[in-house]
Amino acid sequence: MFTTSEIENILFLDVETAPVVQDYHDLSERMQHLWDHKSRRYKRDEPEKVPEELFFERAGIHAEFGRVVCISCGYVKFDEQDQPQLKMKSFYGEEEKPVLEGFGEVLNKFTQKHGRNICAHNGKEFDFPFLARRYVINGLEIPHVLQVQGKKPWEVQFIDTMELWKFGDYKAYTSLDLLAAILDIPTPKDDMDGSDVAKVFWYEKDLERIKIYCEKDVKTTVQVLLRMCRQPLVAEEAQA
Repeated sequence: MFTTSEIENILFLDVETAPVVQDYHDLSERMQHLWDHKSRRYKRDEPEKVPEELFFERAGIHAEFGRVVCISCGYVKFDEQDQPQLKMKSFYGEEEKPVLEGFGEVLNKFTQKHGRNICAHNGKEFDFPFLARRYVINGLEIPHVLQVQGKKPWEVQFIDTMELWKFGDYKAYTSLDLLAAILDIPTPKDDMDGSDVAKVFWYEKDLERIKIYCEKDVKTTVQVLLRMCRQPLVAEEAQA
């Protein structure tokens, strides 16, 4: 699927998000009205819930109503024994703009070399477009690799492990946890999942916990791709 040299030219990433404000009532009147309209799609499955409740639960997945809390990224290098070594870095904080600026510098530097790509699980549907939209909303230049307008399909530098797993199929979403389980990839026990990020960010103020969770997802994405390429997995002691 990918050679070792091609894997070394991939920047793996994961993005954790939360509602842009802590409470529905902190939105402007205009944005409240727009969320009321947007949340109708969820009321079909949860008719008993009001827009205020749905905002905290669901707004974080929409770039128009959510914000970036943490971005973790990493790349793989193979040593002389062809064992993969993983290097990771995270950007996180209470203010979104510095997080985007810091990650943007790394992203532009990594992808400026020809043949380099970025990879995330469900990245084409979520991580990559969410990031691009938040750069625009924050008045920042979009990193070059995320500027896909006008590009031919083979010029887009995106790899998506969920898309790779489809093998041309168009059916349902396959979670990263499920993929790791069926590929026999060991993962540490989580004390949270994506649905907990908003609460941990806004109420517990525990950014370090979110960072750990985000980095775990980056490593799992790396392991999934390595397994699909029939390469050895990253050992615990081979992560930095």
